Amino acid sequence: MADKKIIIAIDGFSSSGKSSMAKQLAKTIGYAYIDSGAMYRAVTLYAMRKGISTPEFLDEERLVAELPNIEIGFKVDEHTGRSRTMLNGEDVEDIIRTIEVSNQVSPVSAVAEVRRDLVRKQQAFGLGKGIVMDGRDIGTTVFPTAEMKVFVDASPEVRAKRRHIELAEKGQDVSYAEVYKNVCERDRIDSTRKESPLRKADDAYVLNNDEMSIEEQNEWLIELYNKIVSLQK
Repeated sequence: MADKKIIIAIDGFSSSGKSSMAKQLAKTIGYAYIDSGAMYRAVTLYAMRKGISTPEFLDEERLVAELPNIEIGFKVDEHTGRSRTMLNGEDVEDIIRTIEVSNQVSPVSAVAEVRRDLVRKQQAFGLGKGIVMDGRDIGTTVFPTAEMKVFVDASPEVRAKRRHIELAEKGQDVSYAEVYKNVCERDRIDSTRKESPLRKADDAYVLNNDEMSIEEQNEWLIELYNKIVSLQK
């Protein structure tokens, strides 16, 4: 008998590596991968382009009014096999990963109506189960009954270092100090917002990957998945 499909929720702080491990886990077990963070980044990019969001100001009323005009989806790149984020039919995968978008995504994500709108969209992805979704509130708000929940933790120093290297590899000239400031500010906003703040679900397994290699954390995840699935039979 085939393994019963489950929902896997991976939450954690920004730049903790949760997206990379979620993608790899989904690929290994043949599940669909949904990047909830990319959805918030896409809304942020839309708001920036419309002048709704700037480094100094966010017009929440205008943003909420524009939500019906924002369509977000994902497509698989035929050459790489990786998921690409689509905003109203445009591939925005690369631009939503820039430091400019990163600096504005947390205030946009803190708007209650934005979170509620995207939570509904995210829950629709999980109707058939067999998905891995990562974000800030997947195990607490989006899928509180997910069979497998993981909370990824790492120090802000380690996360900023990883993010700085990632941006440099993409050709973005950003200082470590700026990245570290961004990481800490996002932590503060994500953890203190009123709507679905970032926190560990009571029944989530904690993965601190400060000193773990990518191979070690991938092995940790697949072992946990196998253990949980074996209990579902």
